[in-house]
Amino acid sequence: MAATPWLTYADFTGLVGEVFTLALPDGRKVPLTVEEVSALGRDGGAGPDGTPREQFSVVFLGPSDPLLGQGTQELSHGALGDLALFLVPIGADADGVRYEAVFA
Repeated sequence: MAATPWLTYADFTGLVGEVFTLALPDGRKVPLTVEEVSALGRDGGAGPDGTPREQFSVVFLGPSDPLLGQGTQELSHGALGDLALFLVPIGADADGVRYEAVFA
């Protein structure tokens, strides 16, 4: 997988409702829908140009099965391409399981 680009809050704000595809090691594809994008109101690490990135989080909604554990997952999206994101399961309900990726 290619290196994940330096992503910002602005890269995700227009993607609510869009689907990312997660590739499992066994070849299955799992859809993860962007449910929420939230600015965290703090500066994070410096980007390639030295400017700090505003910290933000992205919440994805996925199916109940398979249940993904916390860890780095390979995702792809039509506009953003291939990404390796650290996802944390944050809750489950009748709609499925929510996973959060935090960008600091």
